[in-house]
Amino acid sequence: MIEQRKIRVLCVDDHPLFLEGIARVIAHQHDMDLVGTASTGTDALARYRESHPDITLMDLRLPDMDGINAMAAIRREFPDGRVMMLTTLEGDVDIQRALAAGARGYMLKTSAPHDLLAGIRAVHAGRKHIPAEIANNLAQTMGLEPLSEREIEVLRELAEGHRNREIAAHLSISEETVKGHVRSILDKLCAKDRTQAVSIGVRRGIIYL
Repeated sequence: MIEQRKIRVLCVDDHPLFLEGIARVIAHQHDMDLVGTASTGTDALARYRESHPDITLMDLRLPDMDGINAMAAIRREFPDGRVMMLTTLEGDVDIQRALAAGARGYMLKTSAPHDLLAGIRAVHAGRKHIPAEIANNLAQTMGLEPLSEREIEVLRELAEGHRNREIAAHLSISEETVKGHVRSILDKLCAKDRTQAVSIGVRRGIIYL
């Protein structure tokens, strides 16, 4: 009887305890093998070149770059590379960015081990894997008008506690223009004030603190 080839998994995360946990879970699977780990996006590409994994589990937040950029670097060199995001971030903007960049799945670190394993097997079989809670999150924000690049810049300034005058100086625009952007941000995010707008922006993955 010919032994079935195991699913070769690379895990990219900068938390050693999490990597150890993933290693233990995969070690108990008859059809999987952890062929490498990496703690940065740069290391991820190097490990990918060495091990040629079937599936890469990628955290969204890494020390040197975000996981989406790390995935893009891998896929530029290995277009058939299958990457599944495994993160604590569940904002709809994060999810949309990852899927648009080519992620084959998106799972939360709070997922049960058997759900993660099912996701790995699904992606390896050529399917996309988006759990119900992630799909529901996307559905809730579907149809909302996105913030423009300038509005995102203003929202970042608001998150840093800057006043309109300071924002205007930093972005080389008028105070009236800033006020207009703030009004638009509040409207698009359905926020009652600047503080709530920042909170919503962080939760949805529009900005990071």
